[in-house]
Amino acid sequence: MSRRSNGLVGVWAEAQRQQQRQREAQTRYQRDQERQQRAHQREIVRSHREQKAAYREQREAEARRRTQELDARVEALQGLLATGCRASAFRADALTRPERVEAFSPGQLGHPITMPDPNRYQPQGGWTAGRRAQAQAEARSRFERDWQAAQAAEAQRLRQLATYQAQYQQWADAQLAEVRRHNAGITEMTAGLRGGDPEAAVEYFSAALYASTGWPDDLPRQVSAAYDSGARQLVLNWELPAYAVVPEAKSVRYMINADQEKESPRPVTQRRALYRDVLAQCVLLVLRDLFAADEFGALESVALNGFVDDHDPVTGRRASLFLATVMVSRADFAGLHLEQVNAVNCLVDGLRGQLSSRPDQYATVRPGRVPEDVGNGVVTHGGDEEPDLYAMDPIAFESLVAELFRAMGMQAVTTQRSNDGGVDVDALDPTPIRGGKIVVQVKRYRNTVPPTAVRDLYGTVQDAGANKGVLVTTSKFGPGSHTFANGKPLELVAGSELVDLLHRHGLRGRLGGGEGSVPAQRSAPDSRVTPGGGADTGTGVPDPDGPAAADDYNILGMYWSGGVALDVCALVCRGNRVLDDDHFVFYNNPRTPDGTVRALGPVAPDKAAIQVAFDALPARADRLVVIAAVDPVVNAAADLSGFSDAGIRLLDSEGTPLDRLDVSDGRDGETALVLGSFRRRANGDWEFVTGGKGYPGGLEELVGEYGIDVD
Repeated sequence: MSRRSNGLVGVWAEAQRQQQRQREAQTRYQRDQERQQRAHQREIVRSHREQKAAYREQREAEARRRTQELDARVEALQGLLATGCRASAFRADALTRPERVEAFSPGQLGHPITMPDPNRYQPQGGWTAGRRAQAQAEARSRFERDWQAAQAAEAQRLRQLATYQAQYQQWADAQLAEVRRHNAGITEMTAGLRGGDPEAAVEYFSAALYASTGWPDDLPRQVSAAYDSGARQLVLNWELPAYAVVPEAKSVRYMINADQEKESPRPVTQRRALYRDVLAQCVLLVLRDLFAADEFGALESVALNGFVDDHDPVTGRRASLFLATVMVSRADFAGLHLEQVNAVNCLVDGLRGQLSSRPDQYATVRPGRVPEDVGNGVVTHGGDEEPDLYAMDPIAFESLVAELFRAMGMQAVTTQRSNDGGVDVDALDPTPIRGGKIVVQVKRYRNTVPPTAVRDLYGTVQDAGANKGVLVTTSKFGPGSHTFANGKPLELVAGSELVDLLHRHGLRGRLGGGEGSVPAQRSAPDSRVTPGGGADTGTGVPDPDGPAAADDYNILGMYWSGGVALDVCALVCRGNRVLDDDHFVFYNNPRTPDGTVRALGPVAPDKAAIQVAFDALPARADRLVVIAAVDPVVNAAADLSGFSDAGIRLLDSEGTPLDRLDVSDGRDGETALVLGSFRRRANGDWEFVTGGKGYPGGLEELVGEYGIDVD
């Protein structure tokens, strides 16, 4: 028997089917979500991989860029001489200024006032004759009033124009006068150069070196020079770059795992060889610039000593460490093709110069001739107790030299007049290692000692088996003598050096006529400064308690072109550190406590002035640094781009000009500049060294480098 369904089964089945479809839809949704999540994860991974790859490429590119910079630096150092030789030679014409000034530009004052047009003053309205007459009178009154106002304005314009034109003419005349004075000075210098004037020669050839376009800007430019007019020889000390000029790193690579750049060091032997080559190139380039600039035939030869201004590894003190020296004639140098030479071989073998074998360790060489050796002797003043070395009995003179050697800690006796074998004094230096037997010859000459005397001494040294030979003279030595003695166990003592040694060891002696016993300080032209004395100049009244009251001071007058307002300051330093805050002379501290340095009111043509008593500066001070900074109150947004044609006039206390010292021009973005520094030399002289380092951070950044904190 069949039984009919009541429909419950169908309902139940339909419900099961719905649930199944829902489960399938849920499953599909979950699968879609998981698929999307996996796709998203893959996108994240891919993006992270791309970012990581991009980061890695960026770091690797930076490492390659740094390596390329190192390679470019080394290539530039290797081609220093060849590049410098392609630069144009310096000429005196480059120092001449054109005799022209900016044309007069009155601006709006150059345009006359427009007079009123009577045609524009027509009567308005009026129906009757009386009204028309009244309108005409009013129009005429307006015209006359406006015409009188325009006439008054035109008269005022003409007065202002005349005043402005007079001011301009005064300014233009002053500018032209300054240009003509400058050009006259250049003409005088070139005339002196042709006539063998030492000051002109030093000034000109120093300018040639400082203006050289072949000498890289990042290398030092410091020179001390003197000119021997008799030998037509320039003797100079020139600063060479320090060991750091050669990059310590050879290449840079990116370390992925450590996420940092690693520098591969340059092999020590390679770096040392490159530095030695750079020094040789620098010496040859300086010689090239000097001989190329000699358009007047003033140089027969050049004695060049290259030094590095750094700490002496023996004493730890800052010193000039000589790493190269050469004496070369024009004829020998003219035969060189510098762009093709090996610099070291050319300097050492071709020109017979000396170059430090270990310049990286500052192993020094002995200069053959230094600027201090050049001069016309030492002028002395005093009484009759000071013996004239020229007039002294020959035996007494030899005894004096022997006494000098004994005063220097050696054993010394004079020899017999006959059969002395060319030896006047036998000396023995008891110092271990470097001491030994010394043979001394004494030449009481007035003229230059001939090279044959030096050669004879060398033969005597060899025959006697001595450690060293010393030739002492009342005169001087020529370049031939220095060339022969260079690199040999010989020492040449000129008359000026002899007098200095005598006085330093408590002995007495002078050269030629004079009434005193104290040798006057020698000063090489242009860059060597010996402070003078005198009366008050009127540029500032010395305090009675200051050193200036003794009339023993100088005035430093600063001048420059451009309208930017500057604060000129001075720092009394030991090395590169100011002694203390009280030795920083500026607008809020116008003088040092002892009064040796003080700010003065300038006198035209100077725009700033500083008074300095050089000899009275503290004993621990070895530098006076002169700086300039933009006045932020007057020129808040200005920089030193307009600071040009600048210099320092060195005056004595009577206002007499002694020297004119050039300083560097300013540059865009810089607001403070080191103009230069006066440095105390071992003999007590002060030498001016041009500065040029600029600071974008103004006075605060500059003095901070010298140890001063500006609040």
